[in-house]
Amino acid sequence: MTPAKQEAQVTPGAQVKPKKKSWLLKIVLALLVLAGGGGAAWYAMEQPSAAPEAAVPQEKPPVFVTLESFTVNLQPENGDQYLQVGLVLKVAEPAAVDAVKLQMPEVRNRILLLLSSKKASEISTVAGKQQLSTEIMNEARQSIRPQKLQQGLISVFFTSFVIQ
Repeated sequence: MTPAKQEAQVTPGAQVKPKKKSWLLKIVLALLVLAGGGGAAWYAMEQPSAAPEAAVPQEKPPVFVTLESFTVNLQPENGDQYLQVGLVLKVAEPAAVDAVKLQMPEVRNRILLLLSSKKASEISTVAGKQQLSTEIMNEARQSIRPQKLQQGLISVFFTSFVIQ
């Protein structure tokens, strides 16, 4: 027999060993492909996007305008009664603050007339105070010019409220 035939002949009990180099080469190639894919994904995620995110407009903090205390006689019910109240106006923007301050005599006059038209029983409950707050806001808004700034007045807060 020739040497080539001897190699071709396999003895029945012998096993053919797979080549270790081919498996090792496949594993190394698979790891390189995975590492390359991971690196490409990381690079793509780290790049600044072509379309920048829309800038979220930040809300400006509100401004509070403190009014001097009001002391008025209330409409008679059970004898003479008066109301002493402190108010703060919550305003959305500085331009509206300037408009309120510019019209302060008219704002105070409208609020004084409104307060003096009330009876103690109308404003002594929580619901009555909330209604009064809304009415004060409406009166103050009517004083603000130009008209587009009227919506800049957001709300009215009571800082003190005494009925005697």
